[in-house]
Amino acid sequence: MMTMGGNYLMKTEEIWKWTAGELAQAIRTKKVSSREAVESCLQRIEAVNPKVNAIVEVSRDEAIASAEAADRALKSGEPLGPLHGVPVSIKVNTDQAGLATTEGAPAFRDNISANDSPQVANLRKAGAVLVGRSNTPAFSFRWFTNNQLHGKTLNPWDGSRTPGGSSGGAAVAVATGMVPIAHGNDLAGSIRYPAYACGVAGLRPTVGRIPSWSKMGYSLSIQTMGVQGPLARTVGDLRLALASMSQFSPDDPTFVPVPLIGEPLKRPIRVGLVKDVGIAPPSTAVNQTLDEAAARLTAAGYMVEEVEMPQFAEAYKLWHLLCMEDFRTAMPLVEQFGDEEIKQSAKNFFAIGEEWWGAAPQLSDVLRGYARRGALIVQLQQIMEDYPLLLLPSSAEQAFEQDADITSVENMRRVVAAQWSMMSVAVFGVPALSVPMSVVGGLPVGVQIIGRKFREDTVFDAAEIIEAHATIRTPIDPR
Repeated sequence: MMTMGGNYLMKTEEIWKWTAGELAQAIRTKKVSSREAVESCLQRIEAVNPKVNAIVEVSRDEAIASAEAADRALKSGEPLGPLHGVPVSIKVNTDQAGLATTEGAPAFRDNISANDSPQVANLRKAGAVLVGRSNTPAFSFRWFTNNQLHGKTLNPWDGSRTPGGSSGGAAVAVATGMVPIAHGNDLAGSIRYPAYACGVAGLRPTVGRIPSWSKMGYSLSIQTMGVQGPLARTVGDLRLALASMSQFSPDDPTFVPVPLIGEPLKRPIRVGLVKDVGIAPPSTAVNQTLDEAAARLTAAGYMVEEVEMPQFAEAYKLWHLLCMEDFRTAMPLVEQFGDEEIKQSAKNFFAIGEEWWGAAPQLSDVLRGYARRGALIVQLQQIMEDYPLLLLPSSAEQAFEQDADITSVENMRRVVAAQWSMMSVAVFGVPALSVPMSVVGGLPVGVQIIGRKFREDTVFDAAEIIEAHATIRTPIDPR
């Protein structure tokens, strides 16, 4: 709610409910202080985090000190970044100076980082105040957020359902108002799926858009398909976060300095609607949500046409070869330090991949797979000359039951199939955004929009049209 105060509008609801954009503007114009904003979010964390276990380490003293420094900088007239004084959380699998990059494993509880990773450094440069570390599954390798060190994160809509993974803690923190923006990363939907499961927005940017690195280095699949990105309650806050995070760093091998705004698209903008690629048909709720999103875009002047795109099915299967064979090299570490859940999940993942690639793919298979990936990317780019945007499911189902990936290989097959768009989009390396729309049967449901490489701006535009008609509302108290 907004009320008149002097010659400006002042929000009357609790500060922790504000968007990042509202907070940044209020701090910049001295309507509230950064300390007030940070204290409000810290109080919200104290109130609701014990119920959902999203933030596993709270940096209260550092956050208060950073907020006070932000307020002093404002008073002294120093240049201000776009997120000046705004509270943000960082995923616990990411290097943050002075804190442990635990990967959710007890053996790494003292793995203290000396420096910030590039994505964290960029958030600091933008003025963000880092208030805590969000939970992830062990080795960030599940669509469920549970590990032996930090415990299980619960979906605030229904604790019996997954909050998504691997950025499950980030999504829950945003959905419950602990922070307006949370950092995440995505190799197979680890930003987009938690956002979908928790009813918030999540951006997987183009590979190379946001600089990223770790003191342990990155494997080939992460360098070519993995990204860092933000989760937030509004698409506008994703825009703000992307602008803040996508600054050059010499500590990244793939960064590309491309402008955030491109040339206007030819109108009417054509959107390809991809519902089913022969892997897992969308549930009734997902199908109806896709139709509703298509109708909203059509009413706004877009030309939406259902299209057949078998490339997504092939890319989905290719992900299993390229990423799982890469992960196989990390299995000795997982076997030594991982929990039973990650071991079982990996075992089930490999069992499914064997159906297409055999039990022991060779280096030559992986090399041919990367060559085929290039051909598929070209095919997608050619299609997107006609359809610069594609509308597709975030998942074929709503949020899975907790631990559905480890109960049996058959359940894992169902989970993986429902996630075909999560993996295939990563293979293509294009930007994708999960935008929430409504609540069906007590669980959030939304859609995914993808665009041409480095055209996140066009994805934002379409997502904001869908968002304007959404009936879901966050932040929420845990149910």
